[in-house]
Amino acid sequence: MAGRFEIHRTGDESYRLRLTDAEGNIVAVSPTFKSLSLLRDGIKAMRENAATGIVVDLRQQQA
Repeated sequence: MAGRFEIHRTGDESYRLRLTDAEGNIVAVSPTFKSLSLLRDGIKAMRENAATGIVVDLRQQQA
């Protein structure tokens, strides 16, 4: 089974997205979205960026 995007209501008209892995562990939590259409845009952006995102290791830049 693949991971999934879970939509949660956090207020009267606000929503949050949780990305979980195949075992149900939370991998990422989104900021709050004011509407479902904005949340859906966030899912679309996450899917596109995750597929092509570059991994940047910032550990060497810490002083």
